[in-house]
Amino acid sequence: MNHDSYSDDYIRAVLQSVKTIAVVGASANAARPSYFVFKYMLARGYRMIAINPGLAGKELLGAPCYATLRDVPEPIDMVDIFRNSEAAGAVVDEALLLDPLPKAIWMQLSVRNDDAAARAEAKGVKVVMNRCPKIEYGRLSGEIGWTGVNSRVLFSKKPTLMPGFQKFTIDRR
Repeated sequence: MNHDSYSDDYIRAVLQSVKTIAVVGASANAARPSYFVFKYMLARGYRMIAINPGLAGKELLGAPCYATLRDVPEPIDMVDIFRNSEAAGAVVDEALLLDPLPKAIWMQLSVRNDDAAARAEAKGVKVVMNRCPKIEYGRLSGEIGWTGVNSRVLFSKKPTLMPGFQKFTIDRR
């Protein structure tokens, strides 16, 4: 897998295949990127789980918090890593001990660990590095264009808007 460039189809397939996301390094501080990624993905219908020893036993935006991945009592579809590149290796190793294995491991912007990615891919787990699922979801759904950002994705169909706060889905094609 070339981790320098991901196709839109690959990113979309990862985001469509997962339902439960564990965010390692989730923060209760609303100014932190991990907080607004957590909040955004929660609002898009994903089941979110916070992994942070300081928040263990509490809730973040109504979602459960655990100290470690192995403490989570349910299957995790995707592990989203908000740790530095070096620390990501240990997180990936912990994720690879889960049963069942997660479908995907996602390393946030500026986080890249090629050795850890190879270990995960050898076990059949999809890997995304140096990307943000919030940004990718917004780009693929067209929502990011509302702020004037070029999403590089064009749609010929008029979007179907919902009542209340508007949000799109990555299922549009």
